[in-house]
Formats: sequence, C-alpha cells, structure tokens
Amino acid sequence: MTEKIAVFPGDGIGEEIAEEAIKILDVVNHKYGFSIEIEKALVGGVAYEKCGNPLPDDTLQLAIDSDAILLAAVGGPQWESLDYSVRPERALLGLRAKLDLFANLRPAKIDPALIDSSTLKREVVEGIDIMVVRELVGGIYFGEPKGVTKNKDGVEKGINTLVYTTPEIERIARVAFEMAQIRNKRVCSVDKANVLESTELWRRVVTEVHNDYKDVDLSHMYVDNCAMQLVRYPRQFDVIVTTNLFGDILSDEAAMLTGSIGMLPSASLGSEKHIRDNLDYGYKGMYEPVHGSAPDIADQNKANPIAIILSVAMMMKYTFGYPDAAKDIEDAIQNVLNGGYRTQDIYTKGMKQVGTKEMGQLIASSIK
Repeated sequence: MTEKIAVFPGDGIGEEIAEEAIKILDVVNHKYGFSIEIEKALVGGVAYEKCGNPLPDDTLQLAIDSDAILLAAVGGPQWESLDYSVRPERALLGLRAKLDLFANLRPAKIDPALIDSSTLKREVVEGIDIMVVRELVGGIYFGEPKGVTKNKDGVEKGINTLVYTTPEIERIARVAFEMAQIRNKRVCSVDKANVLESTELWRRVVTEVHNDYKDVDLSHMYVDNCAMQLVRYPRQFDVIVTTNLFGDILSDEAAMLTGSIGMLPSASLGSEKHIRDNLDYGYKGMYEPVHGSAPDIADQNKANPIAIILSVAMMMKYTFGYPDAAKDIEDAIQNVLNGGYRTQDIYTKGMKQVGTKEMGQLIASSIK
C-alpha cells in the first residue's frame, strides 16, 4: 500500500529544509522497502503571491487526500501588512481546522551533546524530557465572536473569545493521559481556573477523565506558575496538557530550554485514523518544526534541518506505525551530533560547522 505524504515547503527557509527532509524520506523508503509517494504544493506567503490565498483549494485538497502532511514554515515580514484574513499564518489555522488536527505534540528533550547550548545552567536542564500536549482547534484562536469593531464615537474594540466545550477538553485530556502511560505516568494540566471560567471547566473535565487513567498521576498548575517552574525546575514535568493559547506560549518556552528552537519537531494529530492493510496504524497528522521561516537566513545554506527531520521521525511513529524507521532517524541525528557536526545555530567552539545541505547529507548517510 502506498503511503501518501503532502510536502508544503512554505516560506523563508522552508524550501531548503523541506529538501533535506525529502532526502531522509527517500533513504528510509529505500532502506525499509516502503512505498512512499511525495507530492509538493504551495502554502503560506508564496501561495498568496501566486494564488491570492495562503491556503489554495488544491493545497487543501492534497492535504485531505494524503495520509500525512509535512509542513516546513510559513510567514515573513513582507506579508505582515496584509489583511489578517490572508496572512500566511492563516494557512496553518485553516489546515488545523479543516483536518480537525486537535492534538499538538511538542517534545522538549535535551540532547546530551548540546547541553551546553542551553542558556540555563547544566544542573537545571540536564535530563529534561517534556511532552507538551496542546489543544489546537479550540480556545481563543477559534472562539466567536471575534474581530475589531468601532462605536459611533470612533473608539475601536478588539474582541477574542475563549471557548471550550466538554468534548473538546475530554479528547485532548485522553491524548495526554495515553501519552503519559507510555512515558513516566505523570500529567500536569495547566489552566487559569482562578480567574477564567472556561479553564475552570477545563480543570473539572480533566479531573473527571483522569478517573479512567488511575495509573497516571495528575496535578494542576496555573499557567503563570508553570511558566516560572519550567525555568526553575523543568525536570518535574513529564506531560503537560493545556489550552491552545497557553500551549502556544509554554511550548516555545520549553523548546528554548534545550538550547535551540531549531532542534525541535512537532506533530498535530487528528481524530481520523490511518489505516493500512485493514489495520489501524495511527492518526492522520501534520508534522512541522516548531521554528519559524527565518527569512534573514533564507537561501544561504545556514538553516538547521534537524527539527524537520525529527518531524519525519514523529510521522513514522505516530501516523505510519514504523517505530524502527523513527529510531533509525533519531539515532542517525545523535551519531552526527556526537561526531561534532553543527549548524550555525548550535555551533560552539571546537565543533565542525556545516550548512543545511551538509547536515542533511550527514544524517542520510548515517541512516544508510
């Protein structure tokens, strides 16, 4: 059976790092005898320039028809003056909503070879391995009403609405508890239940769902305290589950504990199952690095492709059910880093600095 992957390079460094991810997919495809079919399409700012829409209809249809999506990066300063409805980032929200990609998995794990790249002390970050589970299609980014209104005196008012329903909270809580069951059996649910009624409901529903996962320890934490604790003592966390807005912020904070946001992948999983040979192997999902489009280094062979390559490893694991291929990719990256090779964002004195293409080729060769 052919596994169909839609690749959306997007903007900035997207095309460069997407090419290295495709290189890894080709190597894994041949090594394991998979039947992987790749098709590229426009998304983001480049799609707006060509089609007047950051998420063209044919791109959306390709996403719907594919088993998994690999997205590199969208956005750039040249599009910041556009109307909100056609900015490149709207493509991300559109894909998440149309495909019901409700569960965003953001791992933050310190690599022993890069521990000195973190801005925090070694004794603070050593050994951290956190999974942030962010609800992705609800909350303040999607709630209604929203927009900017103006009264008769010309005073403008910006409105965004934070809304969550019981089913939305239940399903993301289950993802978090199930993730914890295969990790260290601890979930910290993050909210602001002391001042926000919507997250008071969040805390109550997460607590109720916990009754089905008694082997997992559950704790609750206010978001401001969690932000502090991530810097003070990050090793206390295993799985963090939280809302769309809080997850957006906390996952970036957790990412920087590791030293470089250019090293970290993500997975956005939907409710639709991926079926192969009449068996359930995982969830349809979109995989992307957590960093942005970095237009300041685009087309200079400077970008770090490791995050998008690790996103490919997550795809192998969570959609296609190929854990050996995922481990192969992760081990190859570790071998290259242990060999002292670094892109500029993680370079330290005494290491061997390489570019985007060279890093991708080193990892591909290690897989072979």
